[in-house]
Amino acid sequence: MDASVMEDLAQSATPYTADEDLALVEASRSGNISAFEELVRRYDRKLLRIAQQVTHSLEDAQDVVQETFLKAYQKLNQFQGASKFSTWLIRIALNESLMKLRKRRYTQEAPRDYENQESENLPLDVADWSPDPEQLYGRAELQKILTQALEELPPILRVVFVLRDVEGLSIKETTEILDLQPSAVKARLLRARLQLREKLSKYFRQALPTAHNSALP
Repeated sequence: MDASVMEDLAQSATPYTADEDLALVEASRSGNISAFEELVRRYDRKLLRIAQQVTHSLEDAQDVVQETFLKAYQKLNQFQGASKFSTWLIRIALNESLMKLRKRRYTQEAPRDYENQESENLPLDVADWSPDPEQLYGRAELQKILTQALEELPPILRVVFVLRDVEGLSIKETTEILDLQPSAVKARLLRARLQLREKLSKYFRQALPTAHNSALP
């Protein structure tokens, strides 16, 4: 790929098309380091954001991104183009993120058959979230609460929530990344949302009486 093509690709508006990424992948396979550097530039921030949401550690997330691009470069010949390059990258990053969690014993989730238990024990007792959460907590404090609640989710549910509700990926993209059926993705997302809502409700239950009392004359 000549310099003019590289420049055209680099200046393309995001989100990048699969064809643009594939052209850069092919150039990288041919030894064009600049092409792979462009792929890194396109996706390093996205991967860092996802990895940090999963590991809840900036240091670990930075390691994940480095390992992801290293493995991607080493295995470029294994990328067949059946899915988007970004999907392939995210899959590698998630695997690296989950390995980080296992290595540091971040959680000790007992093995469970989520495929057969998606509809069991769904949390039902959740508090009314009125007034708006930002009326109960400052923005920074609210972010801290949300981050802690997300951290408490089992990784198997957290990953689906991050991909769908944080990153805004489609069901189709999520199923490709996680190699799951759409029904499994939807069921895990439901569990994640309900568990997250239940975890957050305890904060709003505590804060609501104070908020209501402060509004009295």
